[in-house]
Amino acid sequence: MVLKVLDRLEEVLITFLMGAATLLIFVAVVHRYASGISVLYPYTSKVHLAWAQELCIYMFVWMAKFGAAYGVRTGIHVGVDVVINRLGPAKRGWFILFGLAAGALFTGTVGSLGASFVWEMAHTDQVSADMEVPMWLVYLAIPCGSYLMCFRFLQVAWKFWHTGELPSHDHGHVEGLDQEDSFEDINWFEMDDNLHPHDLAHHRTDDQSKDGGKHS
Repeated sequence: MVLKVLDRLEEVLITFLMGAATLLIFVAVVHRYASGISVLYPYTSKVHLAWAQELCIYMFVWMAKFGAAYGVRTGIHVGVDVVINRLGPAKRGWFILFGLAAGALFTGTVGSLGASFVWEMAHTDQVSADMEVPMWLVYLAIPCGSYLMCFRFLQVAWKFWHTGELPSHDHGHVEGLDQEDSFEDINWFEMDDNLHPHDLAHHRTDDQSKDGGKHS
C-alpha cells in the first residue's frame, strides 16, 4: 500500500512539474512577443514574468531528479550491456546485482552530500535572483531525488534477487489505450539490442531460442 502511494505520488509530481513548466514557458513566450506589439503593450507591460524562466529551470531540475528515480523503477534507462548479455545466467545475475548496488551506493552518497550541502545553505540568507526564494529549497531536489533513486535501485535489486526479474518498459505502449488486434507476445528481454541487461526470469537459453522456446 505504501509503495503504491509512493509510486502514484512520484508520477503525479513528475506530470505536474512537466505540464506546469511547459505551460509557463508558453505563456512567457506569448507575453514576450505580445509586448512587441504597440496595441498590446499597455496591457502586457502590467504583467511581469521576469521570474518565469528561473522558475521553469527549477521545476525541470526537480522533474529530472524524480524522473531519474522513476526511470529506475520502470526500467526505461538505457545501458550498454554487450558483455554482460554474453555471460551465463549465474555470472550475469551477479553482475546485474553489482550494478544495482553500485547505483544505490552512488545515489545514496550524492543524497548524503546533497543533504549536508542543503543543511549548511539553510543557515544562510542566500536567495534566488528573480523570485528571491531561499536557495536551500531549490537544492533540496538533490537529496530528495537522490535518496528516492537509491531506494529504487535497492527495490529493483531486492526483486531481482528473489525473482530474477528486471523492470521492463514497452515504448510502443500507450497507457489507457487497448489493443484492438491480438499480436504475438514479445519477450523484450530476448531482443539482442544490448540496451538492457537480460534478466534471469525471461531470457531463454540458446537451445530454447533455436527450437522456438518449446519445452519438452
